Formats: sequence, C-alpha cells, structure tokens
Amino acid sequence: GTAYYAGCVGKYLIEKLVRVPVECDLASEFRYRDPLVDANTLVVAISQSGETADTLAAVREARAKGAKVLGIVNAKDSTLTREVDGLVYIHAGPEIGVASTKAYMAMLTSLTLLALLLGKIRGTLDGTYVSKAIGELKRLPQEIEKVLAHAEGIKRLAEQFQHARNFLFLGRGINFPTALEGALKLKEISYIHAEAYAAGEMKHGPIALIDKDLAVMVVATGSDTYDKLVSNIKEVQARSGTVIALASEGDEEITKNVEHVVFLPRVSEIFSPIINVVPLQLFAYFVADLRGLDVDQ
Repeated sequence: GTAYYAGCVGKYLIEKLVRVPVECDLASEFRYRDPLVDANTLVVAISQSGETADTLAAVREARAKGAKVLGIVNAKDSTLTREVDGLVYIHAGPEIGVASTKAYMAMLTSLTLLALLLGKIRGTLDGTYVSKAIGELKRLPQEIEKVLAHAEGIKRLAEQFQHARNFLFLGRGINFPTALEGALKLKEISYIHAEAYAAGEMKHGPIALIDKDLAVMVVATGSDTYDKLVSNIKEVQARSGTVIALASEGDEEITKNVEHVVFLPRVSEIFSPIINVVPLQLFAYFVADLRGLDVDQ
C-alpha cells in the first residue's frame, strides 16, 4: 500500500543520488520468497503503524539472514521500533482515517533526507548540492500551502467526476509511484475502480480500455520525460479519453492537449512526489465526500 509506494519513490532517490541499486519489495512477498539478503544489505522497513504483521515478519526474516534493518515508522513505541537496528521516526502524528495521507508525505521526506545523507557519506553528492536541496526541502511547506489554497478548483473537478466508474492514473519515473498512490486513495475512500500504470506501459493493455467514459489522471509536472508524457496524453485523446493533468505552473503547452489541468508549484524533480500527491489526496477526499461517503473509513 502507501508505505510500499513511498519505498518506490525511495528507490528512485537512492539510485539517482547515491548510485546504489535498490529493490522494492512488498513485505507480504518478501517474507515468502527466500530473499537474497546478507550482512552487506540494508533493509529499510517502512510502516505507519509499526504493527503490520507482514512487515514485522519481513524484518525478522531479513535479520535472520544477517541484514541490518532501518525502520521508518510513524507510531512511537510500536513493535517495529523495537525490532530494528536503526530508527527514523517520521513524526506525522496519529493517522485518524484509514487512508494514510500526511504519513505518506512524511515518509517521502524521510527517504529524501536518507538519500541526501547517504549521497554525502558516499561522496556521490557534494556539500553544496546537499545544502541547496535541504534549503528547497524547507520551503516545500509553503509550496504545499499554495496547492491547498486552490483546493476549490480540485473540488470543482471532483464534482464533474464523482459519478465516474473507472479511473486510470499515469505517471513516469519518480512520479509513477505518485500515480499508484493517487489510484489507491481514490479506491480506498470513494470506492471507484482505479488503477495506475507507468505511462510508457499504457500500450501493454490499458490502451484497449480507453474510451469517452474513462477518466485519465496524468502526473505531467516538469521532468526529464515530460515530452514522452505529452505523447502519451495524445494517445489517450486519440481514443476519446478524458484527461486531467497535473502540470507545473507556467506550462502553457499542456493546456493545448488536455481538457482539465491542475497547476502546481515548480520544484526540483526529486521533490515533486511530495507536492504532486496533495491534489490527488484532495481529489479522492472531495469525490468521496460528494458521494456521501465517510472519508475516515
């Protein structure tokens, strides 16, 4: 779920900034597949509650094979905090609803800091880059406030799509997990069928499902793969799909290609998942609320 998608963002960050190969695993799969880990492996266990049975079993499996385990946990004094070699508390406070929102963003922040620290220790990042990155990270709360200030626009979108029966979420690179998390939130609280794909994989199946009744949410903020995403959007439109795009402020090009745009503050690509998930969380919230559902269940 959410913790796994945070880990998928962490994979991109650590491979890009630290140049160390990273595998992402669902704890429920890891524990049953006799994983190849040893004393030279760091296993990062991510959990909001610190009580997820599969995650605890995976940690015990990893430690039995000699691996070091770092926990990224929200709930203080939970079981997971007592079973790891090192610990990062994300300090998000209690998650009241079933659908994790603030904990996801705090997990991403912790993983970003971890990648920056490892990069500095291993010499793949210089001090100037790290200092600049930390400065931008500190400004992110103000950028998120700007997104929240325009929540009414997202609510109007939700009003138009509250009766949709299916949603497709698309993203690329570091924002493919953002698409996965957006689809998960919509499923969890609005009970609308939603799935997410890496946009480049749309040709392998989902493209056959696109028609005028399918709403397609595309994470298309500034990135190295932006031009390819625009090409994917055109493929959706050629099949009469309705596109909602998340785009960076000042992107006039995107407005020529999509019916609906949510503009977001421009940030460095490594920080974009933290900003980009906010409108997806809000969209799921408003759709569920408009459908008369309890968003905390």
